Amino acid sequence: MPRPFASVRSRAALAATLVVCVALVAAGVAVVTVLRHNLTDRAGLQSEITARTVAGAQDALNGDFGGLDLPDDGRLVQVVGSAHTVLAAGEDLRGRAVLTDFAPAPAPDNTPVTTTTSDRHGGRGGGDDDDAEYSSPPRGKVGTDVDHRTLTVTLDDETHDYSFAAVQGTTYDGRTYTVYAGTSLADEQATLDQVTRAMLTGLPFLLVVVAAVTWAVTRRALRPVEGIRAEMAEITGSGDLARRVPEPRSGDEVARLARTTNETLAALQRSVERRHRFVADASHELRSPIAALRTHLEVAGQHPELLDTTDLLHDVVRLQHLATDLLLLARLDAGEHPADTRVDLAALVREEVAGRAVVERVAPIVTIDDPVPGVRGSRSRLARVLGNLLDNAQRHAATTVNVSLVDDGDHVVLTVADDGHGVEPADRERIFERFVRLDEARSRDDGGAGLGLAIARDVVQRHGGTLTVGEAPGGGASFRIRLPRAG
Repeated sequence: MPRPFASVRSRAALAATLVVCVALVAAGVAVVTVLRHNLTDRAGLQSEITARTVAGAQDALNGDFGGLDLPDDGRLVQVVGSAHTVLAAGEDLRGRAVLTDFAPAPAPDNTPVTTTTSDRHGGRGGGDDDDAEYSSPPRGKVGTDVDHRTLTVTLDDETHDYSFAAVQGTTYDGRTYTVYAGTSLADEQATLDQVTRAMLTGLPFLLVVVAAVTWAVTRRALRPVEGIRAEMAEITGSGDLARRVPEPRSGDEVARLARTTNETLAALQRSVERRHRFVADASHELRSPIAALRTHLEVAGQHPELLDTTDLLHDVVRLQHLATDLLLLARLDAGEHPADTRVDLAALVREEVAGRAVVERVAPIVTIDDPVPGVRGSRSRLARVLGNLLDNAQRHAATTVNVSLVDDGDHVVLTVADDGHGVEPADRERIFERFVRLDEARSRDDGGAGLGLAIARDVVQRHGGTLTVGEAPGGGASFRIRLPRAG
């Protein structure tokens, strides 16, 4: 069974929905917090205005608290004297004891009263000290300090929160009183509840919209990927490496993926074609010496006196060399890396040339800088490269083969040149392909199987160098090897 959220589209939709959900919840909490603070401050301001209005009324300053015109619109008002007695109260609080005394009026002798900030909750205009002392206002004045507190009050068996403000005043005859005015927070709480319900109701709808949009957008974005996957599945099933996946014109990551996939298919196609061509050419090359061996053996079976061991040995040696070349190419194709040892290239050149100076018809002329730094790699493989180049040069040279070894900064350059017919510019890359002979009329016995230069280039590239061919000063071919010097 498929796992839940196994597809990229489902995981992207889930992730986007979760992120938006967290963001909306955080934003909702912030909105509710700010709204609650603003509504509470507004209620506190209304209470403060009411308290100052009552405290500054002319009847209050004259000490005629019975004649105060107190609001009866749901706001609670109590006027409390310094003796903790109710001097006046609104209609809802008539006959009730003092609700609170968080800002008591000073005693009649005007003795300062110490009030802490915990008592003067949210005071406006008060000091910032933990313990602040203040006196009653002057006669006939209303104090500048105001204290706020949220209280729970039960009226008619219903309990509500009220934001109270306390303001002090002093009558003309020196009596100090405190006006407590409270504004109900029921409307504010109802507003908060309504906003919270609206956000909770709209949250699932928004999440569904986000999930649906993300699902649709992701599906559209991944449609080219699905096309690439389907085409690759068909290519794998059919084995037709000539097919290519569709490349979107968007120029984004999916388009680059399709382009890279097509490049990989092209490289794979070239590799498979090269292998098929290699197998066909190898079979063709092996068929001739094997057929010759069979002919010699059949003749020897019928006429032992006609057995030519020289030709038989020649065919066996040729077959042995071809098998060795094919095995080496197979190892190179498999990614075999050369040994990492220091090779004295100057000594290798002298040794290889010295073995040919006597037996070959054209003796190489050697020029070596002194000193020449060594290189890192496999001595036997580099000897094989030099031997292949010397074989090729001596086979094509008219009178001269020149071998030079020079130090070229970070590289060592080995050049093998002859004065033969040279290589046309159009063929200077083709000669490094396997089983390629430029002179098709030349016999296979004289020209070999056409693997020497291909092996030489592959080995040099495995050593981090390059092998190129150009025109020699004498008009022939000049093969140039550049290898990084040993550190």
